[in-house]
Amino acid sequence: MKRLAIALLLLAAAVFPAAAQEYYDVDVNLPTYPDMQPIPDSPVYYAPAVDSNYFYYDGQYWDYFNDGWYSSPWYNGPWTFVDPVYVPTYVLWVPVYYYHHRPAFWGGWSANKPPHWGEHWGRDWQARHNQVYGGRGRQQPPQRAPLPNYQRQFTAQNYPRAPQQQMQIHQQNFHYQPREMVTQQHYQSRANPPVAGLARGGAAQQGRPGGNAHAGNGSGGHDNR
Repeated sequence: MKRLAIALLLLAAAVFPAAAQEYYDVDVNLPTYPDMQPIPDSPVYYAPAVDSNYFYYDGQYWDYFNDGWYSSPWYNGPWTFVDPVYVPTYVLWVPVYYYHHRPAFWGGWSANKPPHWGEHWGRDWQARHNQVYGGRGRQQPPQRAPLPNYQRQFTAQNYPRAPQQQMQIHQQNFHYQPREMVTQQHYQSRANPPVAGLARGGAAQQGRPGGNAHAGNGSGGHDNR
């Protein structure tokens, strides 16, 4: 087990910092901090009034857009693409009912159950995801992470766009320690990004769906006004 844990940590260190070099504008364009409501029997929140597949879990906002998952510690991005293998199980377990924009191929799926991710992404994805998150089962879910309510003071007029600036504000005002490895890695890579010229791979080179990608510090993101 120790060898497996070390191997997974090394794999994450190789994958996540590279992916964090690309920041995306997706289908989230909020003028103010959104109202988040807890999903029953889940550690995940959703936003009833946000017109996207928008969630919050373990100190990160999550958005499912154009068949890709994106995350950000701030409510309005910029967003980092997350390989489906590393999307936390509790996020994937959110029932179809809480998705505001459901792909056409979800037709006929029960609204009270999670999307059929294994059927959609295949056995190889299922095996790799289980290797990362395996053994969790339908156990008692963890407590919900607190919401970053300090972000209420930031609107379209004063919203910080640079990831490093965001993380400085975040660390000063939010003291929750993420439990998921993917969230921990994203926090670290945003606070201490690798030198742009040394980044390898990344979401853009994988041909990921979604909005425009922005390299480096994310300052090229769209205006949310």
